[in-house]
Amino acid sequence: MNNQHPELFRRHELNPVLTVADWPYPANSVFNPGATLLPDGTTLLLCRVEDRRGHSHFCVARSANGVDGWRIDPQPTLLADPENFPEEVWGIEDPRITYLAELSKYAIVYTAYTRVGPGVSLALTEDFDHFERYGMIMPPEDKDAALFPHRISGQWALIHRPVSAPGAHMWMSYSPDLRHWGSHKLMLEARHGAWWDANRIGLSPPPIETPQGWLVIYHGVRQTPGGSLYRLGLALFDLQAPERCLKRGNEWIFGPEQPYERRGDVDNVVFPCGTTIAPDGDTIRLYYGAADSSIALATGSIRAILEWLEQDR
Repeated sequence: MNNQHPELFRRHELNPVLTVADWPYPANSVFNPGATLLPDGTTLLLCRVEDRRGHSHFCVARSANGVDGWRIDPQPTLLADPENFPEEVWGIEDPRITYLAELSKYAIVYTAYTRVGPGVSLALTEDFDHFERYGMIMPPEDKDAALFPHRISGQWALIHRPVSAPGAHMWMSYSPDLRHWGSHKLMLEARHGAWWDANRIGLSPPPIETPQGWLVIYHGVRQTPGGSLYRLGLALFDLQAPERCLKRGNEWIFGPEQPYERRGDVDNVVFPCGTTIAPDGDTIRLYYGAADSSIALATGSIRAILEWLEQDR
């Protein structure tokens, strides 16, 4: 490889594109948004908003160009509902959006913060106004989950990240109905030792279907004397058997560099939960939480990302 590391994702000059100062109601911070493009081309972000208790909920922000001019729902879009879903007692976090064409609905897979740790919950919506909650589909401790956009061999497929001491790895599970899950398979292991993705990894945005395979952007967490350091890496998985890894990049490709990523409620974090793909099928926009405090945007090329992954050794 060339010694000069390629810039696969370019930060937008207007970063951060959304902060709590933009919010129409009081909150502590806004970060880690799920993302999708609506049929009319509008970018919709389902933002994690942390209130001043420390509990999170979701709020929709819409933009015609995906960069500025955001229209934010005047009240929380989706609140935790601990009365009917007691697993949401301490809030809901980190939504990831996948459009399911078979159902003509958007699936939102998110973290429910239970009394015994995080678990994985699911809700469906057609309009981001009314939501059909499925409740918890993976019990604690589990998070960093998203659905694939269509069935694989007749089954819905989910990536998630259960924790088993001393590590945390990415797993695949399958379901006939989005409610009952099984056929659990290890998908990607955290590495050991001094690697940037040693001990703990997790899915970032939902997987992206390409002719070469399912492109997965994942995060690795390195423990340093100064605390945890969150960075992003790449892996490619088989289209028909997505638990089978075809390629995995050795180097991280995006990490905290700018002041808004280095300092915040949690320092040194870039954490994307959503992407959008432009009509050209190549331009990818990565929406990420910066230091658990704001939302930033970076842009790249799927073609260039796949070329880098092919060359990385």
